[in-house]
Amino acid sequence: MPISLDNNMMRAIIMDHYSNPNNKHQPLNDQFVKIHMHSDNCIDDLDIFLLVKNGVVEDACFDGIGCTISTASTDIMCDLFKGKSIKEALYIIEQYQKMVHEEEFDAEVLDEALAFINTSKQAARIRCATIGFNAAEMILKGK
Repeated sequence: MPISLDNNMMRAIIMDHYSNPNNKHQPLNDQFVKIHMHSDNCIDDLDIFLLVKNGVVEDACFDGIGCTISTASTDIMCDLFKGKSIKEALYIIEQYQKMVHEEEFDAEVLDEALAFINTSKQAARIRCATIGFNAAEMILKGK
């Protein structure tokens, strides 16, 4: 069941993941696949790391400099992916992208990522909210 959020709760989730990101660190070993992403419109300059073994995302982390939205969304993404199959992670990405672009989506799989449901109201923030998800999709699809 998806979490129920009001504006204050969404703001609190975003600020918590920005101020205290669980997954912002260098990877523990060199088995992670890395993609570097940056934005021309914001300070976002992030490295996204995924460790995939036997078709399962065993670990996910990121490092670099990011605004509140990119840091929080990427941190939440890392939490969502851990222990998921590649197929499940790609489905989460697809649903997140649909949500951010105001299309019908499956809220059941997004958990705290639902805090970004209003991102489309500030079009300039869509890139910030999706930078980590875009990088992860590239890694998972082998691009």
